[in-house]
Amino acid sequence: MRAVNSKTTRMRSKVRKPKDPARTMKIVNFRRALLAWYDAHRRDLPWRRTQDPYAIWLSEIMLQQTRVAAVLEHYRIFLERFPNIIALAEASEDDVLAVWSGLGYYRRARMMHQCARVIVDKHRDQFPESAAALRELPGIGRYTSAAIASIAFAEPVAVVDGNVERVLERLDGRTLAVEQVWARAQELLPPSRPGAFNQAMMELGATVCLPGEPRCLICPVRQWCSTQGEAPRKTPPPRQKQKEIWCALDRRDGQIRMVQRSKSDSLMAGMWELPQWAEPPVNEEAARWRTFRHSITVTNYTVHVLRDSQNHRGQGASRGKWIAITKILQLPITGLTRKILKADSII
Repeated sequence: MRAVNSKTTRMRSKVRKPKDPARTMKIVNFRRALLAWYDAHRRDLPWRRTQDPYAIWLSEIMLQQTRVAAVLEHYRIFLERFPNIIALAEASEDDVLAVWSGLGYYRRARMMHQCARVIVDKHRDQFPESAAALRELPGIGRYTSAAIASIAFAEPVAVVDGNVERVLERLDGRTLAVEQVWARAQELLPPSRPGAFNQAMMELGATVCLPGEPRCLICPVRQWCSTQGEAPRKTPPPRQKQKEIWCALDRRDGQIRMVQRSKSDSLMAGMWELPQWAEPPVNEEAARWRTFRHSITVTNYTVHVLRDSQNHRGQGASRGKWIAITKILQLPITGLTRKILKADSII
């Protein structure tokens, strides 16, 4: 009789070990329930009506750290101005930032612009069709590459964002390390309709499996949830910093006085804004118009806006350049500046 290598036998046994039928059926039923719910209840969002990788890519970049409601109008305007990858690649950075203005996190727009040029120059205007190839492009990371590949090209690769992570940890009833979360998401992903399933997981976390008060009674996958809404405790996010600033809203002859941030600034480089300073000027109360609340990354700002500050001696009174109101929307302006100018019906 031929001798059998015991090590080889153990390896073959490990490879051929059958899957747990009960677990497999549980996953199959979970997929069906979630997709049926998504088909019936998903929000009608414009990027869900297309498989164009350019439009999907744009939506994914815009939605990073930004609420859906804030993205919708910017998404429409951006596509009108830059309807395809070639139009975006051929635009100037200032034009791109001007259209992006108000969404914040301007590095996203700069990286999109760089990425568009790489796709046009090195990929013949076509997006790579795999997540691995997409990750080689500027500004496209693990999540975004998986989202584009699964939704636009039906590659069976899972996505994980904050919503998906929360859903998975509640399902399993435990805190998961980063790679565990991605592995669990991949295990649940069906080989067919991967894009729809990924969006369904994100939709579940965004509309039902909410951070504070999950809507467990209407959850389509409640029967497979270990926690019924109770998520494992995590380290609380850092407290927001508080800062007070003063801005000058000065007008003359159809112009607004504005300043441009340095190109070397780490935050909002090259953007245009109203002159501002950190100390209250002389006769502040005489010039104050309104006070705004504004948040940028981890800082909450209290912003006092002064009108006609040049008539009230202060640190910012002589700074800036006079810009015609009709030209302002052609400039990349900061979100705070846009908020103030809109409040005064200037734009």
